[in-house]
Amino acid sequence: MLTAISMSAIATNGVVPAGGSYYMISRSLGPEFGGAVGICFYLGTTFAGAMYILGCIEILLIYIVPQAAIFKLEGLEGPEAEAALLNNMRVYGTIVLSFMVLVVFVGVKYVNKLVLVFLACVILSILAVYAGVIKTAIDPPAFPVCILGNRTLVSKTYDVCAKVIEIDNETITTKLWRTFCDSEYLNATCDEYFTNNNITEIQGIPGITSGILAENLFGNYLNKGMILEKRGLTSEINPDSPTPSSNRYVLADITSFFTLLVGIYFPSVTGIMASSNRSGDLRDAQKSIPIGTIAAITTTSTVYVSCVVLFGACIEGVVLRDKFGEGVNGNLVIGTLAWPSPWVIVFGSFFSTCGAGLQSLTGAPRLLQAISRDGIIPFLRVFGHGKANGEPTWALLLTACICEIGIIIASLDSVAPILSMFFLMCYMFVNLACALQTLLRTPNWRPRFKFYHWALSFLGMSLCLSLMFICSWCYAIVAMGIATCIYKYIEFCGAEKEWGDGIRGISLSAARFALMRLEEGPPHTKNWRPQILVLVNVDAEQNVMQPRLLSLTNQLKAGKGLTIVGTSVQGTFLDSYAEAQRADQSLRKLMETEKVKGFSQVVISSNLRDGMSHLIQVGGLGGLKHNTVMVSWPHNWKQAEDHQHLRNFIEVVRETIVASLALLVPKNISSYPSNGERFTEGHIDVWWIVHDGGMLMLLPFLLRQHKVWRKCKMHIFTVAQMDDNSIQMKKDLITFLYHLRIDAEVEVVEMHDSDISAYTYEKTLVMEQRSQILKQMHLTKNEMEREIQSITDSSRGSIRRKNPSALRHQHSAEGGATVAEKPEEEVQLIHHNNAAPTPTSPTSPTFPVGGAATWTDNKGAEKEKSQATTTANPEAGKDLFNMKPNQSDVRRMHTALRLNEVILKKSKEAKLILLNMPGPPKDRVGDENYMEFLEVLTEGLNWVLLVRGGGREVITIYS
Repeated sequence: MLTAISMSAIATNGVVPAGGSYYMISRSLGPEFGGAVGICFYLGTTFAGAMYILGCIEILLIYIVPQAAIFKLEGLEGPEAEAALLNNMRVYGTIVLSFMVLVVFVGVKYVNKLVLVFLACVILSILAVYAGVIKTAIDPPAFPVCILGNRTLVSKTYDVCAKVIEIDNETITTKLWRTFCDSEYLNATCDEYFTNNNITEIQGIPGITSGILAENLFGNYLNKGMILEKRGLTSEINPDSPTPSSNRYVLADITSFFTLLVGIYFPSVTGIMASSNRSGDLRDAQKSIPIGTIAAITTTSTVYVSCVVLFGACIEGVVLRDKFGEGVNGNLVIGTLAWPSPWVIVFGSFFSTCGAGLQSLTGAPRLLQAISRDGIIPFLRVFGHGKANGEPTWALLLTACICEIGIIIASLDSVAPILSMFFLMCYMFVNLACALQTLLRTPNWRPRFKFYHWALSFLGMSLCLSLMFICSWCYAIVAMGIATCIYKYIEFCGAEKEWGDGIRGISLSAARFALMRLEEGPPHTKNWRPQILVLVNVDAEQNVMQPRLLSLTNQLKAGKGLTIVGTSVQGTFLDSYAEAQRADQSLRKLMETEKVKGFSQVVISSNLRDGMSHLIQVGGLGGLKHNTVMVSWPHNWKQAEDHQHLRNFIEVVRETIVASLALLVPKNISSYPSNGERFTEGHIDVWWIVHDGGMLMLLPFLLRQHKVWRKCKMHIFTVAQMDDNSIQMKKDLITFLYHLRIDAEVEVVEMHDSDISAYTYEKTLVMEQRSQILKQMHLTKNEMEREIQSITDSSRGSIRRKNPSALRHQHSAEGGATVAEKPEEEVQLIHHNNAAPTPTSPTSPTFPVGGAATWTDNKGAEKEKSQATTTANPEAGKDLFNMKPNQSDVRRMHTALRLNEVILKKSKEAKLILLNMPGPPKDRVGDENYMEFLEVLTEGLNWVLLVRGGGREVITIYS
């Protein structure tokens, strides 16, 4: 009834075409759930049709015309008799199936006429049962049962229910005596139980006024092989006596318990979906399905419950538990109870099974046709075709073939429980669909049927699920496994159907909830992962010019972070919208080819520079925003026609610094490996010159999770100055990598201070910012020493000794951006901006780690401090990219050339080199010098990934 209420609500929420329950589930829960449950329900309905036909043949051959059996049953017992009966059922079942398929093929209107005849027979049978119950109050039928002590005897073991009889004043033993004794004489040795107990003949149907209901009211479950014993009768039993012969007494054929009986009873109520299966043939499905289904359930439930009570009030318990009628000569108990004749029940049962079989053969093909027409299972599409009037011809043929398989199996006792699971699964998902739609409160959820509630639907769903496992947990798991396989197949085949289903609504609600949670604060270091904004360019045909950027992005996605692939189209929104749509389709197609899971975004702007800036500013949504930008190296930047690409690239670098975003710049991206390539050996070299929050450590680890780089080993080179403690630095770094659970070889490269002057101030700044961050994280001294970069800072005596005033200046610049400027040929300090708060201390001001460091000019307010810094270190503070040309030729190239020489020597054979990327000059005059520096730095290296941190820690040793 709960399922009928849920189904009524769904059926009245719009037009329900052919497909019934499948249509309701698929449009409410999506094509995957709908298809999986629909196929299972179809199989259940089809095999149920085979069961009904077999039941019809069994009644025909056993009770109506036994002489029609082709394989004779006379004289056969046990397995031989069962095999002969099954062969008869196969032959006659095939004949009846062919006749029923022909009727259904001719048209559903003939089925409806036949069903009315069958219904009339069923109603007459029910009325005959009620009439028979009333008659027992006046004149109970003669239906004797023989009891020895309190044990029920098998009827074929006796001719008279007595031990001996008197004939002409002579005591003569009966057949029963000879069954329990070793001879027919009175002095024979007999079974001890037979000797100690009396024979009693009771009425199997004592009548409704007998008071037998009180005896039958409570349960009496038996184990298999136990003797059926009548309550209220006593017997004398010797506990030492041997086990009695099993062929004398009526035994329980199975171990019974409540849940088993529920499972046996349940198939009798599986017809509630018959009306919905034929929804396409109903004049007004929204009106007919609720009224017809609820009325049918109410009527049948009343009949079932009343019959259970009336049978318990009229019939002896031992007769009710005698499954095969062994104690009553195999007579039909309900046939004997009915009035005026047992034949009413026999023919009623026969026509009832025929009608149920016809209903199955009518509803199942329509269900299959609806699934096939939706196209969610490709190989079933042919079964969506039919006759001109819509009759599912091909689906009917497949249904007949599957039904014939069930008839050939003949004994469906082992298959029947799975069919019940399929029905229960269908009911469960109908309830789930109604509850989901009610709770989501989608604007389209406006059912005409108002007598529903989500709690009732959840109760119905819970009961269905519980009943599945109560009846048979193993069959429930099998049924769910079959449904899961169908679900995954539909998902794999790409059932891309947008039906406004509830699962989509759940996704939207869950996404909204997750985005709101992300707004509560920045992620902890342990949860940090690269959320990459990939900036690509498109040509005149809107094709991506750097497709390997997406290959590299895919290889970096072991972190399972967000990916946004963005590009800019030049023009106005009104004029270039179609062009932008083509570009978006091109991005989506390339993302699908490269298996990049993420989003595409195209902006239209008056120029490409502003478009890229807009993407950096507005990409993402709420807390789900990018924290890393990937852009390719402008390889033709020296050419005059590509000068604008140079400007765009450097502006992107500057904007990522301002926005505290990490930056990845792959050089020679076109030669990077595709996703299909595999490195069987090699190494990834990391040149860790300036601490960047751990980006240089994390990126190789993520790359090595991908099958392209999995066989590569990781080498870490850290640069030490001449007066640093190189041995201790290497030892500390190895310890740190161990705590990070990263396998890598470590090598310390010693270089002169002047050889890495481009990085000196970034290292100085990073040390001071590290101190600030560690203080805000409230770490202990031991924890600070174990944190990243602290292990190398403790070994870098040169930085602390050479820049004392710079460090003091950084202490005094807490929370603000204090700028000191001098003419461009003079000494300069490093300018830094406020970074985002750390996860540990959301409200505390912190400093970016390396990412926002740039070379700037000094201004008057800090002139004296600047001069003091110059005095302390007159060489290292020069803005190498803003020097006058004659100075630049010597000093600017020195750092790049020396580093390049060392890198070429150590990493010539590396599959990939990760290198710190220094920040660009604040003054745009030095842009070309900056690019020339990077060009010389990476000259002769095939695959280089320039990395710049985003101003926060991205890796930690703590769990």
